[in-house]
Amino acid sequence: MNFINKLSAAWTSNDSLLCVGLDPDMAKLPAQFQNDPQGIYHFCREIIDATAELACSFKPQIAYFAALSAEDQLEKICAYVREQYPHIPLILDAKRGDIGATARQYAREAYDRYGADAVTVNPYMGSDSVEPYMEWRDRGVIILCRTSNAGGSDLQFLDVGGQPLYQHVARLVAEKWNSNGQCALVVGATYPEELAQVRAIVGDMPLLVPGIGAQGGDIAATVQSGKTAAGAGMMINSSRAILYAAPQAGEDFASAARRVALETRDAINLYR
Repeated sequence: MNFINKLSAAWTSNDSLLCVGLDPDMAKLPAQFQNDPQGIYHFCREIIDATAELACSFKPQIAYFAALSAEDQLEKICAYVREQYPHIPLILDAKRGDIGATARQYAREAYDRYGADAVTVNPYMGSDSVEPYMEWRDRGVIILCRTSNAGGSDLQFLDVGGQPLYQHVARLVAEKWNSNGQCALVVGATYPEELAQVRAIVGDMPLLVPGIGAQGGDIAATVQSGKTAAGAGMMINSSRAILYAAPQAGEDFASAARRVALETRDAINLYR
């Protein structure tokens, strides 16, 4: 099963457009993991188990692991998802942006070392920075388009032949680069009008949508702007709001994470 089919099945089986981001910050982890040499792995495993039936995908951000020399724990986390929840797509958030042989090594890292179903990439160097990932035809290539950060407008709104650059990227991907049907785009929830414009350009192509939760994106506007006619087509990511949810009476960190994930999944579904 390729990435797109796996994602489509997860939207249906879990009735969810929620992507759970795995961004483990040691300073924010519960005390029992602070002095555990495998604390990142154990924490993420608990989060995965608590939220798996509510998610359409999991998205570990590689920087949080690499900064702590915890790539071995990331490998274990990816293996755990593949073994225990093989129906849930695993997205490696790496935003790689090189070309040729170097890009191919990044693709090997994502797809072969970590076994990711998809990886995020940066298109700034053009088609040469994307094509090496296409060699893995069953995997997804998720390309930055209109990002959720304010500074994204520095480049993404530059005029390119009468249209902003982010729309040019969307058209390039939809009309030229997606020949194998394996592409998706990153479009932030903080800009719902631009999200709607991208959806109009790319049709039913999946969109990875960061920016709700801690970044403050509006769920109703996000879903209404980005959903397909079938009420799907999105992986709406929430990381910190779920990972570090404040426990209520009788809850531990995993129960709190599950509660917030459930609330987020259900809030998204209200507008599908």
